[in-house]
Amino acid sequence: MNVLFGSPALHALVLGVGIVSALLGVTSYFIWFERKFAGRMQSRIGPKHVGPYGLLQPIADAFKLLIKADITPDTADRALFNLAPLLAVCVALLSLAVLPLASGLVIADLDVGVLFFLAAGALTVVPTWMAGWGSNNKYALLGGMRAIAQSVAYGVPLVLAALVPVILSGSMKLSDIVAAQAGGHWFALWPPGPGLGAGVLFVLASLAEGNRIPFDIPEAESELVSGISTEYTGMKFGMFYLGEYVHSLVVAALFVTLFLGGYDGPGPDVLALQLLWFVLKVSLVSVLLLWVRWSYVRLRSDQLMTLCWKYLLPSGLLLVAASAVWVWWTEQGGSR
Repeated sequence: MNVLFGSPALHALVLGVGIVSALLGVTSYFIWFERKFAGRMQSRIGPKHVGPYGLLQPIADAFKLLIKADITPDTADRALFNLAPLLAVCVALLSLAVLPLASGLVIADLDVGVLFFLAAGALTVVPTWMAGWGSNNKYALLGGMRAIAQSVAYGVPLVLAALVPVILSGSMKLSDIVAAQAGGHWFALWPPGPGLGAGVLFVLASLAEGNRIPFDIPEAESELVSGISTEYTGMKFGMFYLGEYVHSLVVAALFVTLFLGGYDGPGPDVLALQLLWFVLKVSLVSVLLLWVRWSYVRLRSDQLMTLCWKYLLPSGLLLVAASAVWVWWTEQGGSR
């Protein structure tokens, strides 16, 4: 791995602080963009009063949450209740450590980067369950139980979808997976069957793991008031909200890395251009995820599990097998 800032420790520290700070700022305005985007789809205006075009609305929302009363229920487990929101944000940010934003622009380019990312993503269920149990509220508890069932179910097809680029590139190192797609050989396009199918499967499983509509049954307001966040007020509620959006952006970044060539794109291999290509791809994928969210209604719990175990899991197994056959065939003399 190229070290841009002296020693590896300094490199990781500078990049970590810079990337986290940038992502938190971007996330604030990603929320603003989603509100505008949803407003357009539903013939509404969206935020417009605070600043030009409502651009200062995220700052106003942050101040509003900070001055709200911090209420902890008398019967709640105070340690779990107060720790869960902080962990929700930290776990969402943890996956950033292995994402290559450009050549050499990665905090830790691990040989098992894909495994690290998936393991860190699976930890999102921990603060969710802590909030559900610690709130001592039946709606929050049901939300936490739903989250565990959903995470266990959709974690399996998510891993199978991520295995396809690993098999095609022959590496679990994210920078190697990007290098294997150099020159426009994106895995979402080639091989057409396993690559595209794995990309679609990855998006569906990621939406479910992140509790995003149409898979947001752990916090379904029509049934559970607000699920795990029912008892939370002020900035503690805001941290759950922030963690959800950070997770969405990080998942979009991983999808770009695994299936769309990461920072690879036309033009010279300079840091600024690579970073620009990466940001553009992540932005387009994020808009696609928003489009899905505001186009479909929430699934029922039984529909959610049926979709996973009867359709997505067998599809994932077939895609992994097809990828292995493709690699074997190309090694025997077939053309890529």
